[in-house]
Amino acid sequence: MRRIIKGARVILSDRIEDNTDVLIKDGKIEALMPHGENALPDCEVIDAKGLFLSPGFVDIHLHGGGGADFMDCEQDTYFSASEAHLAHGTTSLMPTLMSASRESLRRAVVAYNDALGDRRIRANMLGIHIEGPYLSPAQCGAMSPEAIRVFDEREYKSLWELSMGNIRRWGAAPELAGASEFAQFANDHAIALSIAHSNADFDTVLNAYDMGFRHVTHLYSATSTVTRKSGFRIAGVLEAAYYIDGMNIELIADGCHLPTSLIKFATKFKSHDRISLITDAMSIAGTDATEGYIGAKDSPTPVIVEDGVAKLTDRTAFGGSIATADRLIRTALDADIPLYTAVKMLTENPLRSMGLIVKKGRIEAGYDADLVLFDSDISVKSVIVGGKTVI
Repeated sequence: MRRIIKGARVILSDRIEDNTDVLIKDGKIEALMPHGENALPDCEVIDAKGLFLSPGFVDIHLHGGGGADFMDCEQDTYFSASEAHLAHGTTSLMPTLMSASRESLRRAVVAYNDALGDRRIRANMLGIHIEGPYLSPAQCGAMSPEAIRVFDEREYKSLWELSMGNIRRWGAAPELAGASEFAQFANDHAIALSIAHSNADFDTVLNAYDMGFRHVTHLYSATSTVTRKSGFRIAGVLEAAYYIDGMNIELIADGCHLPTSLIKFATKFKSHDRISLITDAMSIAGTDATEGYIGAKDSPTPVIVEDGVAKLTDRTAFGGSIATADRLIRTALDADIPLYTAVKMLTENPLRSMGLIVKKGRIEAGYDADLVLFDSDISVKSVIVGGKTVI
């Protein structure tokens, strides 16, 4: 049966249409039609009542939610986390594994493969994102220093084989020895490379871009900037990310990791098409919990929630975000980003930056009917995945 969404304010890539109806058939967007009667036989009518209609949100960097961390490797991990984010409009996600012991990473990769067979999971899984463990000790952030190590060819090849080709993104520090060999391996296997937790200088980033590192993980968080060496200033990852026109960046737009002033700065000096919004959410995102942990359960790092963000218990650093996708949109609006642009940064842009060739992220004929209805406060009212209403 066809479904038609009437009376919505439809968010397209470059504008908002107030006089357009969206026709859905067999899980796909069949057509965009001028608003009117559009009486079609055997067609269910969804009255949007003036709500905004957006493509389903796409989060390419999140560690968990709903009380579950993707490093937990438990039966309900992916179901619990995906349901928590689905309620806030995230229809597609790239589960993120963090630096951990070799055995913990192997278990986590297997757990992702197992989750693909869990029919309870209603959100789309886009592939595994591994953040680490080949990172700079000087930029470890909330990562456990004991879990960080140099490039290990035997390990990353083994993880790839274990994933059955499901690793789609890998974050690493390109200044470490062995980076070029790792980059070649990633390029050969269509793994998107991201500069993550890196202390690289400007020239190293330029070289890394040529090697295939086309993305920077959570800009401003665990990214090097101007330093001095023998009195001379040396630019870092941050400056190179702005300088390289083709470099994609992601922002934790929770209003805590980045204040609106830095979001305004980033969106003024970086092409909007190169910016993605991410939650970087940890396990207690989407819950009312005030305490939690990050990382694997066999070596957890405890965190507390204060001021709208997770902090390490000694309060020396943030311990992860508790944001959901709707919060990212609200923060972007506070930074004077137009709504259609903010939505693009959380739908179309993340997919493009990861090189994912999927029919998602746009309201356009032929695209998957993954859609979100929300009000002017960005409060999610309904979520549609593959043409079916799930929330």
